[in-house]
Amino acid sequence: MRPTVIFDFDGTLALGDGPLWAYARGVAEAAGIPEIVAASEEAVARFEAGDEERIDGYDAVRAAAVELGADDEALSAGYMASRAELATDSAPIAAPEGLEDFLTRLAEYADLLLVTNSPDVRITEALEALGASAITSRVCSARKPAGLGPVIDEMLTRGPVMSVGDVYVNDLEPAIARGAATALVGATWEAHASQVTMAAATLPELYPSLEAWAAAEATAPQMPTGTGTTQERQQ
Repeated sequence: MRPTVIFDFDGTLALGDGPLWAYARGVAEAAGIPEIVAASEEAVARFEAGDEERIDGYDAVRAAAVELGADDEALSAGYMASRAELATDSAPIAAPEGLEDFLTRLAEYADLLLVTNSPDVRITEALEALGASAITSRVCSARKPAGLGPVIDEMLTRGPVMSVGDVYVNDLEPAIARGAATALVGATWEAHASQVTMAAATLPELYPSLEAWAAAEATAPQMPTGTGTTQERQQ
């Protein structure tokens, strides 16, 4: 029974604001409201400065667009348009430093799974661009946070689980509720550090800890899996 490491996509593996601004442009075009682009930039700046409480940058763009009159249809159309540009010059992404080598090493001990709210549009191309082809399994359009729970439940029947992401409520809360291990990266890591297994501002800072966790779980004596067992093994 091998452990599973679940990775989020945007903000965890795929860095940079390229897809975010593509989303803002897409919504502005779909809604016919050019002012959405500038309003989105201002909203994201407020969010990053801690002056506006949003889940992430995408939520900040959504709120700014709605305030200017964008409806759900425009939001959806804009998002899909941005995904069609993913990992192109119109929506560039960057990998955390050393990602390819890290994932190659991690895959020796654990199964790697991508769980993302993004549709399965240019995800293969994006993973290749990031050097993340070691992640061979994916769940797209996951509808996190609620949709992450069933995925973790299934993986826990196979072995220990670690969930890695940058949005606490989406990527980590469902894992914590099931006794799985968690790794938080990004700007909010300090706010939730005491609630997760490990946390840091950037993913590369956690490479050694994630590898150590996977190696320890892969070589641990075989035990029945499940929420209680996983939790006990972390204590």
